[in-house]
Amino acid sequence: MALENQELRKAGLKVTLPRVKIYQLLERAGEGEHFSAEDIYKLLMESGEDVGLATVYRVLTQFESAGLVSRHHFEGGHSVFELAREDEHDHMVCVKTGRVCEFTDPRLSELLDEIAEKNGFVIADRTLYLYGQFKDKL
Repeated sequence: MALENQELRKAGLKVTLPRVKIYQLLERAGEGEHFSAEDIYKLLMESGEDVGLATVYRVLTQFESAGLVSRHHFEGGHSVFELAREDEHDHMVCVKTGRVCEFTDPRLSELLDEIAEKNGFVIADRTLYLYGQFKDKL
């Protein structure tokens, strides 16, 4: 049984062709790559898959509810998806192109932990988005 089928079943979802294709696409995404629903739809269409945009939205919502994907909402109503992961990472968002880049820095994690501890706070989860422009896009 394919890994994506196991993940779908484990999440309590029926294995359907659109779910499998969308999961595979997200699984094959490059390190730190994020897709909007429209990106996923276009990639499916380019590969000859007959999956409607409404189906893509529905499947992504189901995946999010089942904890398979994380949705990131950015300013301007822009949302992107990535497979849910346990590691801590943050995001840089280009306000000109919409490009999203992940980064991890243990020094930042340590600093946030220190700030939280100093204020008697325990971090359960965190989300950090940096907005700006990549130098190559200025």
